[in-house]
Amino acid sequence: MQMVHKIFANYFIPHGHCYLWKPGLVGLHILSDGLIAVAYFLIPLTLIYIVNKRKDVPFDWVFMLFGSFIICCGITHLMEIWTLWHPNYWFSGFLKGMTALISLCTAAVLVELIPKILAIPSPDQLAAANLALQNEIGDRKQAQEALSQLMLDLEKRVMERTLALKIANELLQQENGDRSLAENSLRRSEAKLLEQTQQLENTLQQLKGTQAQLVQNEKMSSLGQMVAGVAHEINNPVNFIYGNLIPAEEYIKDLLELIKVYQIYYPTPAPEIADKIRSIDLGFILEDLQKLFGSIKIGAERISDIVKSLRTFSRLDEAEMKKVNIHEGIDSTLMILHHRLKEQSQRPPIQVIKEYGDLPELECYAGQLNQVFMNIFSNAIDALELMAQQADATKGYWQKKFPDHLLYTQCQLLTIRISTLLVDGKWVEIRIADNGNGIDSDALAKIYDPFYTTKPIGYGTGLGLAISYQIIQTHEGYLQCTSELGRGTEFIIKIPWLAPRCNRNFAPKQAVMSNFC
Repeated sequence: MQMVHKIFANYFIPHGHCYLWKPGLVGLHILSDGLIAVAYFLIPLTLIYIVNKRKDVPFDWVFMLFGSFIICCGITHLMEIWTLWHPNYWFSGFLKGMTALISLCTAAVLVELIPKILAIPSPDQLAAANLALQNEIGDRKQAQEALSQLMLDLEKRVMERTLALKIANELLQQENGDRSLAENSLRRSEAKLLEQTQQLENTLQQLKGTQAQLVQNEKMSSLGQMVAGVAHEINNPVNFIYGNLIPAEEYIKDLLELIKVYQIYYPTPAPEIADKIRSIDLGFILEDLQKLFGSIKIGAERISDIVKSLRTFSRLDEAEMKKVNIHEGIDSTLMILHHRLKEQSQRPPIQVIKEYGDLPELECYAGQLNQVFMNIFSNAIDALELMAQQADATKGYWQKKFPDHLLYTQCQLLTIRISTLLVDGKWVEIRIADNGNGIDSDALAKIYDPFYTTKPIGYGTGLGLAISYQIIQTHEGYLQCTSELGRGTEFIIKIPWLAPRCNRNFAPKQAVMSNFC
């Protein structure tokens, strides 16, 4: 009952309030969502009609699955009309989740059916095979007629039997030779077909990689605009607050000095003033006011640091290769992920150990490398959280809430270790290691494949490491992963300190993180 009450909660406001109940605007949204829903309901009916009329259509169940996905889309648009007056947003979100699940299943099924669809022979291929079969049948009939005539001739002419047998033998040998040639030709055709199939599979993999790149490019475009907009909108009021703190603090000091002077020359105020001083606790106000301004100043500086980290992370104004402090990029990425590193209800906090070396400024695409750091850090956090759940680490963690702290100290610490080093004066080496469960050898061999992921459905797209590998290759560097079950995972990034001149004027396509959504 609590779950149903939560889904149909009525403590939200209807969506129509967002439109200020303007009839034109509300009517426009109702009309648009209604027409879209009608179209989404008509399309499945058309697909069902086609499947019923064409029984020979292969994979007809795909049409049904696709129709279910479209119907769910139509229902979500009807729900948009419903929420104008009824704020059932939990139920609306549940319907959208079902739509997302069915759409993902439809996409996965379509990807699996691509080789089967491409393997269906065309009408021209079937006609050619039928013609070849008819020719072979004709040849066999002619051979049988020749053999029958030879049998009659052998019965009539015993003397010609030997000659006829020789002739028939020669004909059979010639036929065997033709069949050998045909078999060789068939083998060559099969080899050529296998080669073409392999080329098609390679093309399909390239298309998948291109699709992943396009998806990531679109994500980065939207994310970059959002981060830049948020940073700009936050920075303006923060500067306003921080800029006015100093004069406000001076004004308050002047007023406090005035009160002190007043108390010196008028030590005995009127009864009403004395009562007011006692009611507001003037002494505490005078003591706490300076602390209050200090807290406000610290908060403004904290927000300013966060805005700076967002700008450093996004690097939207640095599309060209330039020299940057790589440690600032790592720190800004950790700042973005700070909420995931903190203590959670199901696990203790994740400790980040930094072992920074003395590095010169690295010539690179800073925004690209920040995406690599984001993907690797996100995967490390996911691995540590999974280990905490599997090992029941929370059982020992929550012992700290009770007097007996022994079990809590025995709980394994969750750590991410970051080290940087300049190797041979030419390579910048960055190592990121976690003490999670590690990766088995089979999965380790496929971690850079697009769409490959070991995470549960809905927790990963399998694009993060594939894109990271491409980014490091763009910098003519190396991305290596070493892992052992039970001992954690370590990623090693090696990038040339100075980028090759052939790449300095080449701006790669913007790659993005897959887990920052």
